[in-house]
Amino acid sequence: MISNPLNAHRDENLMIVAAVEQYAQRHRIPAAESFAVFRQYGVNTLIRKHYNALHTQPLDESFHFAEDVIQRMQAAEAT
Repeated sequence: MISNPLNAHRDENLMIVAAVEQYAQRHRIPAAESFAVFRQYGVNTLIRKHYNALHTQPLDESFHFAEDVIQRMQAAEAT
């Protein structure tokens, strides 16, 4: 069976949206601000890059992955 690249792209987008929404909720910020943070640290690109591994995990894992990336990038900026 040949996978449909449009479906894969849609699924990646859904994972990113779920992570953005969960990040916004956990940090009590608007979703637009959460999305800006994701773009600032390249989280969207990283979720797409690691989608094959992330999609085998519970959906929360994409949020935890994003949270970890952002925390590490912020820590690197602080040094």
